[in-house]
Amino acid sequence: MTYLYNTPDDQHAMLKAIGVDSIEALFSTIPDDLRLKRDLDLPPQMGELELTQHLSALAGKNASPATHACFLGGGSYDHFVPAAVDALASRGEFYTSYTPYQPEVSQGNLQAMFEYQTLICDLTGMDLSNASLYDGGSALAEAVIMALNTGKRGEKVVVLGTVHPEYRQILQTYFTHLGIEIVEIPCVDGIADLAKVEETVTAETNCVVVQSPNFFGGIEDVAAIAEIAHKNDAVVIQSFDPISLGLLKRPGDLGADIAVAEGHSLGSPMQYGGPYLGIMACNDKFVRRLPGRIVGQTEDRRGKRCWVLTLQTREQHIRREKATSNICTNQGLFALRASIYLALLGPGGLKQCATLCTQKAHYAQAKLTEVERLEPVFTGSPFFKEFVLRDTQGNVEGLLAEAREAGFLGGVPLGQFFPEMDDCFLVCVTEKRTKQEIDALANTFSLIHSGGSTIHA
Repeated sequence: MTYLYNTPDDQHAMLKAIGVDSIEALFSTIPDDLRLKRDLDLPPQMGELELTQHLSALAGKNASPATHACFLGGGSYDHFVPAAVDALASRGEFYTSYTPYQPEVSQGNLQAMFEYQTLICDLTGMDLSNASLYDGGSALAEAVIMALNTGKRGEKVVVLGTVHPEYRQILQTYFTHLGIEIVEIPCVDGIADLAKVEETVTAETNCVVVQSPNFFGGIEDVAAIAEIAHKNDAVVIQSFDPISLGLLKRPGDLGADIAVAEGHSLGSPMQYGGPYLGIMACNDKFVRRLPGRIVGQTEDRRGKRCWVLTLQTREQHIRREKATSNICTNQGLFALRASIYLALLGPGGLKQCATLCTQKAHYAQAKLTEVERLEPVFTGSPFFKEFVLRDTQGNVEGLLAEAREAGFLGGVPLGQFFPEMDDCFLVCVTEKRTKQEIDALANTFSLIHSGGSTIHA
């Protein structure tokens, strides 16, 4: 937000409207023992030029995809964002909308939401989509809530161990004190053990949560997992990578009942972790428990096409105990960005993007494992754009720190999520990475291993 300042006249006018004489009087209700009785410890004031230079210098200390070749993944991806996305999404009528939940929301915003829902349904192969949620993790938790509220009475939730560890942590946070049993199935060679799934999913299972491509980049056999789940009358929830659907079968075609995703890769930058976009789509039978908003198309009294909020199950609109979503703000702007991105690329462009990711990732795995110090961890399963490497010297943090000094964000250390994998790291390769960057990263790792000096990317 642009810096806004208040002149003494502005302050006086506001205080007069409030009905107090001074700012001191405005804060008089704060107990004296809680009030700071000294000046703030701030450096001397700067002029605009000096302050801009100072802040730019501070920002320049960050290592980011703008300054380094980025091979980070694990839920946040450095995909290319066409300039048209920024140009269209930054129009004032979209950029300044806040909470378009109200019935009087503009037709332009309603149409944008409707187009987003249509695109997500096409992308996922599902019957309907809401108009967005907070992010991928909360969308997954909302999907489990929806399954528990809509499906059979069983309260056992089976989650594959290859689901993003932070997503699984969100589920634990949501359900630990609600009497919901969450059972996690360990992975084998980077994907779920189908025999273990068959053994774990029983008549008491309410839903099965699978991520494909999973946290390690591996492609799960979602169709086989869905068959096992449906045989036990359980709901299938798939978390997916939107870009991957340019190549892989859609969740709806694989038997998923609810599909969720982190949608920031559809036209929004990494932004140091957010704000992001929660995607949720499902089959018709879940429509009455779907959180968020659903926009429908209809006709006005003159017979012209128009749009309306068909479903808005917030506690502000219906009884609290019947509400399925208490989300106040929304990710409408990021949903709009996703719509523009998908419309720009089209099916052919999305397929090309996904193909580039896959081809470059497989080239990178082959090239990086030529380094004597590195070896692949999972070799028996196909992967999309991410893969896991092991540092045979067991010093992942040191290896990645040296690579960062050379101009590479080389990967995500996995020890923070899996203590038994503290010698491993996750590498992601998107369509933005070039052969030259991949070769340079491999050369950098090789020089680090041999103790030689590295060259900045």
